Amino acid sequence: MRIGLRLFVGVFLIVGIAAFFVMRVFVDEVKPGVRQAMESSLADTAAVLAELATDDLREGHISNGRFARHVEAAKRRHLGAQVWNIRKDRFDYRIYVTDARGIVVYDSEGIDTGRDYSRWNDVYRTLRGDYGARSSPEGNAGPGNTVMHVAAPILDPTGGIIGVLTVANPNRTTEPFIQASQQQILRKGGVLLALSALIGLAMTVWLARGIGRLNAYARAVSAGERVPPPPPRRDEIGDLGRVLEAMRKKLDGKEYVEQYVQALTHEMKSPLAAIRAAAELLQEPLPEAERTQFAENVQNQSARLNEMIDKLLALAAVEQQGWLQKREPIDVATLLRDVAESCLPTLRAHGLELDVQPTPTGLTLAGDRFLLQRALHNLVENASAFAPAGTTIEVAASCVGDAICIRVSDRGPGIPDYAGERVFERFYSLPRPRSGERSSGLGLPFVREVATLHGGQARLGNRAGGGATAEFVLPRSQAS
Repeated sequence: MRIGLRLFVGVFLIVGIAAFFVMRVFVDEVKPGVRQAMESSLADTAAVLAELATDDLREGHISNGRFARHVEAAKRRHLGAQVWNIRKDRFDYRIYVTDARGIVVYDSEGIDTGRDYSRWNDVYRTLRGDYGARSSPEGNAGPGNTVMHVAAPILDPTGGIIGVLTVANPNRTTEPFIQASQQQILRKGGVLLALSALIGLAMTVWLARGIGRLNAYARAVSAGERVPPPPPRRDEIGDLGRVLEAMRKKLDGKEYVEQYVQALTHEMKSPLAAIRAAAELLQEPLPEAERTQFAENVQNQSARLNEMIDKLLALAAVEQQGWLQKREPIDVATLLRDVAESCLPTLRAHGLELDVQPTPTGLTLAGDRFLLQRALHNLVENASAFAPAGTTIEVAASCVGDAICIRVSDRGPGIPDYAGERVFERFYSLPRPRSGERSSGLGLPFVREVATLHGGQARLGNRAGGGATAEFVLPRSQAS
């Protein structure tokens, strides 16, 4: 299971379990809470009605006095109340009064008058001066239906208990309110759970994306690919990304220096040996022609060393970038025109022409203008070193499948079979047809590194009819 899915499942389980138990507690507490509130209200009602019934009970006409008439009138009322979207039209209370012996002397329902209620808890405890209340089954209303009875003492002027008034209310009258409360809790709890799940999902995606980018970056680096580090973040994942990038740079730098020291040492031996040999000969008496020849040899080898160092620095700067740090839209036609202008002096010196073929309208690249221009300049200069005087170097750009390809073609001797796999190696070069000298061997590696930075590749092969063709290719995804 991937870490993102694990995080989401973990967050959802924590939130879900917590929400389940919290909602369960709330739902379970609604019913007792409502009934406790109803009992409190019944206690207040019983106390008020006990005071109103005192005179009729003392005078002996509680069953047909003013109190009884008022209760009957209340029962006939149409309430028309709208309580929390629940309609209430009828009077639900049952009121009965017992005397000091617990005998029912008044019953608003008229069903138990004369019965002995002295053993019922509401009457029994109230007659003894305690708080009296009970909950009993509601006749034939079905199992689970109960009636709450709350009593209050009826007192004489001296404070003695002369009777008990009980207010009874079926618990089923509160069921609509209990169910409505429970549904509200469940509904809002479900919304809260869904919102928590969405927040958890967002956090999981955020964390998983950061970890995934870090993992992809580590895999790409281990595979030797040139990729940028993950986007900066202000958390531990961001810190880890910066540490990995710093570690990569240090490891790459160490390996890079080792490789270049070895290669540069090897390549510098030849011109240094030639300079030293010429210097030793110049210390002895020589004919003027030979002295001039050896002095030119020292100058040529020094220039070669200088060129090697300059190009090595340029190549090192590109290779150490690691990823393309600058990207801008570049019109290919304008790019080729700029390259042609920069190469014009070299081409004229070699007696060559440059033919930049028409570029398709709207053909653009996304990349570093300076690096692309330098890479194409190197390709044109490389072609001019091998092209015979009086010939034309051709430059063309086109779309090939999913790629944009820029071709530089010449009519020189082409590439020998033995050199086909090595032309992009650092310090490897072929002798120039005009002078027989070799270059620094760093121009084509520079071209290859620039192509790699842009997600493409560089190729060099022989041309039909003689000559060589260099291709500078970028994937179509890099062009827009």
